[in-house]
Amino acid sequence: MSKIQKKQAYDAKLRGYLEEYEKAFLVHADNVGSKQFMDIRAGLRSNSAVLMGKNTMMKRSIRIYVEETGDDGWANILPHLVGNVGVVFTKGDLNETRELIESYKVGAPARVGLVAPVDVTVPAGNTGLDPSSTNFFQALNIPTKINKGTVEITADVQLVKTGEKVGASEATLLAKLGIKPFSYGLQIQQVYERGSMYSPHVLDITDEDMLKIVKTGLANVTAVALATHYPTETSVPHLIINGFKNVLGLALNIEGYSFPQLDKVKEMLENPDAFAAAAPAAGGGGGDAKEETKEAAKEESEEEEDDDMGFSLFD
Repeated sequence: MSKIQKKQAYDAKLRGYLEEYEKAFLVHADNVGSKQFMDIRAGLRSNSAVLMGKNTMMKRSIRIYVEETGDDGWANILPHLVGNVGVVFTKGDLNETRELIESYKVGAPARVGLVAPVDVTVPAGNTGLDPSSTNFFQALNIPTKINKGTVEITADVQLVKTGEKVGASEATLLAKLGIKPFSYGLQIQQVYERGSMYSPHVLDITDEDMLKIVKTGLANVTAVALATHYPTETSVPHLIINGFKNVLGLALNIEGYSFPQLDKVKEMLENPDAFAAAAPAAGGGGGDAKEETKEAAKEESEEEEDDDMGFSLFD
């Protein structure tokens, strides 16, 4: 197959994916080996497809596709095609697919000149190396002692910090200790979903988190509406209850005035022991609990702070 034919085949393949899929991950593929790619492709084969290639070819194919079809949603991915990146197209659940992608990570040794993606710490303990290696540890300022004929590191030592390049001495030491400090796989940079691009951290937001945010927002709206006396759908129930409590407070001071809810309140105030007895006993308080219940009932009546007054508004 000629070079032109390969480009045409690649273009047709990418255009087919753009038509077939509505969701995708933009992934960074540095330090991912061919065997690892084979495993990733095989693991995602059921409902996803992995496409790598030159950024210029991907951008060209996507631009032509957008111009010909008018589907400009995929144009949003163009600014993110920078560096050694690829696209994982998927029809599956985004969270499940992300977990599957991230599961294909393999340990890797620290190579000279490699920029450390994480801090590298050499743990304290016996290294199994003979005493002739002591000078090597001293050159790296690693505290050691000889224990039973082997070199033992006496304290944890941070060998390389995140963002620093691995030196020859550090790489050699880690290799001698059999430490593979780094793990590599496809790193998800952006998520594409029906024309929108967003950070993969958005997928960490659960339904419970969304519900909590909505509840907090509604509570804030209600508080502002009540403070400004502006009726809203969330504040009207509170306004009605507060108004009804005012009606009850006024009606309690009017002789001969009666309606069912008011009669129930009067009965509760006149005979609080009956209501206390009907409630579940808490801790076996006995007579003291009854006295506390009676006093609490009086205080609530006087301060008019009881939310439902022991009955439903629509009884």
